[in-house]
Amino acid sequence: MKNIFFIVFAFVTYSINAQQGSVAAFNEKWENSKNYLLEIAQSMPEDNYSYKPTEREMSFKEQLIHIRQNMDWLGKTYFDADITKVETESINKEELIKAITESFDAVKIAVIEVPDDKLEEKVDFFKGEKSKLQILNLLQDHVTHHRGQLIVYLNLNNIKPPKYVGW
Repeated sequence: MKNIFFIVFAFVTYSINAQQGSVAAFNEKWENSKNYLLEIAQSMPEDNYSYKPTEREMSFKEQLIHIRQNMDWLGKTYFDADITKVETESINKEELIKAITESFDAVKIAVIEVPDDKLEEKVDFFKGEKSKLQILNLLQDHVTHHRGQLIVYLNLNNIKPPKYVGW
């Protein structure tokens, strides 16, 4: 009986501790994700920002713009991030990198304000009701997905991608 009590106590304690610090864990990973994406964006020469491997794919630049737009939408909609609108049609490499940096930072600042217990709040999402924690995971997954594509674009242009950065 003592063993069962200990196992239940240990599991509950672990679960509570795992939930505490979700925002801190997200922010640490988010900062690393930002730095890694910025290194990738810097690695591609601006002349190659229009590169796309096939006609149906987004260009390198369009991928970066798409990442930023998604961050802006999710950050503003679900975390009240203070996002600055940026015209992206004629944006150059330097301006785009600056805009991406600002979006990452705005999302981070907004997320820091969210207490961990509020991450379980449900929000309306076009794919159905989701928790704010799920939105945080989506933010990171979306960046990771498109960053992976950008790494392929670099390799297809014989540019060595920056060393992987995880947690």
